Amino acid sequence: MLHVLTGCATTSGSGVNVGPRSSSSFSEDMSKTAYSGPKMDVVIPVFSPGLSDKAANYEKEGVWPELRRAEANRFAYKLKKALDDTGKFGAVRVTPDKTASGDLYVLGKIVESNGLEVEFDMNVIDASGKQWLDDNIDYEVSDGFYKNPRNTDKDPYDPAFNKAAADIVKALLKQKPSELSTVKHIADLRFGASFNDKAFDEYMDTSSTPIKLKGMPSEADPLYERVKAIRVKEQLFVDNLQPNYAAFSQKMNDSYLTWQKASATELRLQKQAQNESLMKIIGGALLIAAAVAVGSNGNRNNNTLGRDMATIAGGIGGAVLVTSGITSREEAKFHQDAINELGQSLDLEMSPQVIEFDNQSTKLTGNMEQQFQQWRAFMARMYELESTPDKAL
Repeated sequence: MLHVLTGCATTSGSGVNVGPRSSSSFSEDMSKTAYSGPKMDVVIPVFSPGLSDKAANYEKEGVWPELRRAEANRFAYKLKKALDDTGKFGAVRVTPDKTASGDLYVLGKIVESNGLEVEFDMNVIDASGKQWLDDNIDYEVSDGFYKNPRNTDKDPYDPAFNKAAADIVKALLKQKPSELSTVKHIADLRFGASFNDKAFDEYMDTSSTPIKLKGMPSEADPLYERVKAIRVKEQLFVDNLQPNYAAFSQKMNDSYLTWQKASATELRLQKQAQNESLMKIIGGALLIAAAVAVGSNGNRNNNTLGRDMATIAGGIGGAVLVTSGITSREEAKFHQDAINELGQSLDLEMSPQVIEFDNQSTKLTGNMEQQFQQWRAFMARMYELESTPDKAL
């Protein structure tokens, strides 16, 4: 009995992964996940689709521009959802580009996406210019994912975005709360400087990176109050864009999940066909070479008709295998064409919208990035109109 009790005592720590944990291990886990610092507002610009500079390379690299541009929007939104789920950030917003105002920026670039594997680069930088993370997320979908009926309507790439969010949280927990508060001040000042650099640049040392905070204007400073009010309006505008990104991701969801599964199947079949083709061609070449060798030896030794027949049979067998290998290559080409057709079936469209603020309105047209730039120009006009500091916005 004593031996058993001693065993329990010595294995109740981290060595056993079932049953109640020791208080020390529990506290250690909590220290890794708890966060009480400033809630950073995160900007996730639409990912770079990672397209080649030369359109001629697209098909050769297995990339289809329409699909990649759609994925660039979808991936940014998927990462937003993953970060929201951590509960450790303030507002997490997808934006058309990196000019939007925020405390923390997550810049993504798609490297690979084919239904079986997804890879993207991720650079995390705060408003001061300090780099938090330079990461590469690479995830391979398990062979059994598409065979499991429980995975119906699930995105096989979700673990990649959860991993990316976890990496960003780890980077957040390494920052000092006082430094995060400074970053939030710098974000306010940089937004103000985008409208009036003379009024706000004096509070920042921009001679090097990261930017250093030299001071802050008074909370009662009318210029500062005006800029903060306009920043709230921009945040509201970007908040209003989020349902558009959500709707787009949802709209493409069924087609995209179908493409992922079909592309993964086609790639597996293509790889199988290519392997079979290679083995058949190698086997055929060896048979032909052996037949030639036997024939040459027979000629030298005046062997019987049976050996001549073996030579012919070996040659025919090798030719059949080579022909079969060519057929497998044609099959692989068929699967590649099927992927190509699937990839061309998705496209990204944005509708014009009318924006109103303070009895003024403007019509935004073009894609989301163009509309956002038009909105920034609209805000700049509003700032100029409010030339008197005490006039309400």
